[in-house]
Amino acid sequence: MSKISNVLTMIEYMSTGKKYSINELSELLEVSPRMIRIYKSEIEKAGIYIDTIMGPYGGYVLNQSIRVPKRKFIKEDYELIDKCINLINDKDDKEKLILLKDKIRGIYIGSKDEKRELNLNNENLNKYNIFARAIKERRKVKILYYSYGKGELERVVNPREMFLFNDVWYCTAFCELRSDIRHFDLNRIRKIELLDEKF
Repeated sequence: MSKISNVLTMIEYMSTGKKYSINELSELLEVSPRMIRIYKSEIEKAGIYIDTIMGPYGGYVLNQSIRVPKRKFIKEDYELIDKCINLINDKDDKEKLILLKDKIRGIYIGSKDEKRELNLNNENLNKYNIFARAIKERRKVKILYYSYGKGELERVVNPREMFLFNDVWYCTAFCELRSDIRHFDLNRIRKIELLDEKF
């Protein structure tokens, strides 16, 4: 598999909350333990932080809640299988490929509606990752937030959790401006900055 595919697969394994040793991940992904450490570093550069448990029974644990976009088949995948079917002469192999094509087609059709599940474009993915890091490290975040009727206001918030509602991602946070818990729609955040100050 490619590096990015391995990184995504590693995140998928770890998103269950289970602890994995470097050797376990190495065997699952069929790469060296050194590559697992490199993948961990790449994942953390994206704002997804992995805890390291030391000792003989140690390993990596992903303690933060994260929704990983599932990799799906696309229309071209089952069309390619269709082309391969026409090139195969062996009857048994042809039947197996036809079954495989039907599976891929079913997953593709079933996944079209699921594309909305994560609902994060590049800009909102960056906001999501900043909030995820802030929650993990208990750091404050400064945002420029648009409120209907009030326009843009700068706020300092203490993020608590992320949640998805009606296909929109929100961050639940204590707003220092309002001295209360608020839910912030990622689409309405104009600017975001992770602060060094802890809460």
